[in-house]
Amino acid sequence: MAIDQVDQTVVTQEPTATGQPAVQTEHRRVTRTDPGAAETARRIAVLVFGLIQIVIGARIVLLLLDAREANVLVSAVLGISQLFVAPFEGMLRTDSLHAAGSVLDITAIVALVGWTILELIVLWIIGIFRRRSAAEIA
Repeated sequence: MAIDQVDQTVVTQEPTATGQPAVQTEHRRVTRTDPGAAETARRIAVLVFGLIQIVIGARIVLLLLDAREANVLVSAVLGISQLFVAPFEGMLRTDSLHAAGSVLDITAIVALVGWTILELIVLWIIGIFRRRSAAEIA
């Protein structure tokens, strides 16, 4: 959203020796541009869903690498990501695959896809309310 403000000042002085008044005109244009409400909402949605996707991605990598769950950071990532993976548990017959200590968390992969699809839907809904300028359309 752009806001334009135009100030115009006209100054007329006493007539000059030729009898014509001297006129001085000053123009000042102030333009302020900021994102609209829809753009701000889109940016917030992208940030929130991006953080969710990062946490789920970290969960997948940590489980594949057989990270020690006794570590505070690993435990925190697994606990936080569990909130976002939980709605997708039980969708498939197998939630994870185990091999030599590593775990491929299939539910987390499904959750990552699910949250990405949900993000796209939210962005499309926000896009409905976005105003376009004539320059963007052309």
